[in-house]
Amino acid sequence: MKRTSSLLVAVLAAFALPVLAQTAPAPAKNPAATPGVDQRQANQQQRIDQGVASGQLTGKEAAKLDKGQAQVEKKEAKAKADGKVTPKEREKLKQAQNKQSKKIKQEKHDHQHDLNHDGKKDAPAAKK
Repeated sequence: MKRTSSLLVAVLAAFALPVLAQTAPAPAKNPAATPGVDQRQANQQQRIDQGVASGQLTGKEAAKLDKGQAQVEKKEAKAKADGKVTPKEREKLKQAQNKQSKKIKQEKHDHQHDLNHDGKKDAPAAKK
């Protein structure tokens, strides 16, 4: 009796262990996911916010850059609309983000400042 139950446990274990050892299949990669685009958008928005905080960007410049960011987000939504972002769509998004990044850099370094944060461009310092 003891030998039969030990044999039964061994047989059950032999069949049960391979089933338990199977791993769940990896979740399918979402073809519409754009984590790289999302992260870059967040970084670029942070650059704009930092420019406003430091006075490197005027209110008008920041509004213009925010509008550009919104256009990139609109392109991203359009690319995701069919449930799949193709390599061609990803390249177009990358190009749009590159263009926006260049604009942010230009606006932050164009010597137009709002250091007192009054919403108006500061006048250049008077020459002595």
